[in-house]
Amino acid sequence: MFTGTDRSETLFNSIFTELYITQGQSEEVNTQHEVRQLETVSKKETLHETPIKCQDIFKALPDQQTLIRAVLTNGVAGVGKTFSVQKFTLDWAEGLGNQDVSLVIPLSFRELNLIKGEQYSLLRLLHVFHPTLQKVTAEQLAVCKVLLIFDGLDESRLSLDFRNSEVVSDVSQQSSVNVLLTNLIRGELLPSALVWITSRPAAANQIPPECVDRCFSTRAQHE
Repeated sequence: MFTGTDRSETLFNSIFTELYITQGQSEEVNTQHEVRQLETVSKKETLHETPIKCQDIFKALPDQQTLIRAVLTNGVAGVGKTFSVQKFTLDWAEGLGNQDVSLVIPLSFRELNLIKGEQYSLLRLLHVFHPTLQKVTAEQLAVCKVLLIFDGLDESRLSLDFRNSEVVSDVSQQSSVNVLLTNLIRGELLPSALVWITSRPAAANQIPPECVDRCFSTRAQHE
């Protein structure tokens, strides 16, 4: 997909334009009819039905003053959540959006499952999964604006305990991967970082609502 040819890039963009992201707020997730129903079932009204561009998901709306730090994207299987992540990252790398962000660091839950029982510091974890960041120090990580993207929460085998997890606030402190993730999402660890999580609806309720500043559902344009 990232071959650099005009044809592949055109194909990528044409596929991505079949999707749109709608801002909303949900209190519960439909786990029984995930494919047949829309991505979430809400007791509240959807806040905004207008499409929002992927590169704008961390931008506050004109009538909002709230800082958007943690974003959760819901979508059924195959609707294009990973494409959204790739499109966002490609646009950022090409200077087309979110240039205030110094580092965009994608991490898949499928890969994180492989180190489930091991001890890592956040800094070492990033060095292992992204060797190009080997020269990034703890001090640099703390002062630059970082976006951490965790793709595929529904594939996670990690136990995310947001109530009883120990507090980790130092990027050099070792802990289990699930503890690092809960602290990142809660904002205890690297509080200046932006966090983007993608998930199928059935798994999205693993993240407490108070830890998410903005929730989106992604669905095919023709629905």
